[in-house]
Amino acid sequence: MLKSTFTPIFWVLTPKPKPPKLPSHAITNTFFTRSMPHVRHNAPVNPITPPPASSAYIHLPFCRKRCHYCDFPIVALGSTSAQIEDDPRVSNYIHWLCREINATNVDQPDDANTITPLQTVYFGGGTPSLVPPRMVSSVLDTLRTKFGLREDVEISMEMDPGTFDAEKMRGMVVLGVNRVSLGVQAFREELLRACGRAHGLKEVHEAIDVVKLCEVENWSIDLIASLPHQTSDMWEESLRLAIEAQPTHVSVYDLQIEQGTKFGRLYSLGEFPMPSETQSAEFYKMASRMLSDANYNHYEISSYCKSGYECKHNFIYWKNKPFYGFGLGSASFVGGLRFSRPRKVNDYINFVQNLENGFVNSSVEGHIHGKDTVMDVVMLSLRTAQGIDLMSLQESFGSSIVLSLLEAYKPYVESGHVVCLDEHRRTVRIDDLNSFLNKTNAEGRVAYIRLSDPEGFLLSNELIAIAFGVIDSWKDMPPYQEAEAT
Repeated sequence: MLKSTFTPIFWVLTPKPKPPKLPSHAITNTFFTRSMPHVRHNAPVNPITPPPASSAYIHLPFCRKRCHYCDFPIVALGSTSAQIEDDPRVSNYIHWLCREINATNVDQPDDANTITPLQTVYFGGGTPSLVPPRMVSSVLDTLRTKFGLREDVEISMEMDPGTFDAEKMRGMVVLGVNRVSLGVQAFREELLRACGRAHGLKEVHEAIDVVKLCEVENWSIDLIASLPHQTSDMWEESLRLAIEAQPTHVSVYDLQIEQGTKFGRLYSLGEFPMPSETQSAEFYKMASRMLSDANYNHYEISSYCKSGYECKHNFIYWKNKPFYGFGLGSASFVGGLRFSRPRKVNDYINFVQNLENGFVNSSVEGHIHGKDTVMDVVMLSLRTAQGIDLMSLQESFGSSIVLSLLEAYKPYVESGHVVCLDEHRRTVRIDDLNSFLNKTNAEGRVAYIRLSDPEGFLLSNELIAIAFGVIDSWKDMPPYQEAEAT
């Protein structure tokens, strides 16, 4: 069963065996369990020049208080903190954040004449909507000066009910924020209180009204399933009210209990008052059914959207493309290297100072091992409805990996958990797959494999682990070639 909290992919890689916030952020801000292997951390640099990074994740760690399920690197300002504008903890952090951006080496090919402008910026946290617009403006100005921003740049911000009003929302829109991820989590007062959220149901409805009043077209509602004492009727109500609010995007996350959190001290997965594995699976199926019936496309394990409203920033993670990470605990994937920042404020400040003084070496001698890369591609691709592009995989790693994966997944094709598709994305029958593998019929050629919705997605950990086993047992791995998840 898949378990996750809301986190962008590759957000904080060292302590979290979560999606590669998957990422994190993930990311901004990812349905994986603790048993899921990490994506490589601080892997050697790609021998072939990778494409330049054109996306940035910005971590704004401030919250009014820590939620009971949260183990993210945050700074709790206090539930009654009303003077955010003058809080030195906020202004000081923004100061160091901008210094980090300015001190970062620009990821560009040696022969490039111009810097690649950013196509997506994602403000995650924490609760970014606590930060005053003027401070967000300073971060965006720094990014604009350092990298440039495309005219059609997607600028996303996580915003929690009760932390903004129409004036602040309009201020963010003026700055260029054009996508909002609203952290509702539940439409039940008792569930919000049980998870330690700083907002109540009244603030949820007020926040939705403000988003609509300010005519934010591209916005998401985030929900958490499998909360303590949550029933099927409660979950159905949350889904129904989310659909009635008519966001363009809905993210659905299954609660993951982390060690060191209040939930981690109080509860164990599958034990009352936590829903059982069977109940959690039914919650996931209910979300898939209700949101699909409401014309939301299930385009990624945890993500649903109206046509054309996929999160462009998260696609950077899922396609295994390079990105910058800035701020406390964030991670970058630049030049073939995944690199995390410290999770504590003082350590982060020391890191920025060392970065400015040239003491931070974010490169490693050597080459990325082909196994690491193909694991990334397989894991990230299987999160999406698109699945794995086998032709691209074959071009990058050879035909034997494709045949090995198809052979390993054949029992799951028969059970309906894995779907094989031809180049026109038509389903390939099991008989045609067998003929193709036995080389008796080339017409059954498989161009894509994806997980079925919802049954295959529910088994994603197990199915990805099978692929990892196939890859890890590979003795003659071909040299790495540039590849991305699809």
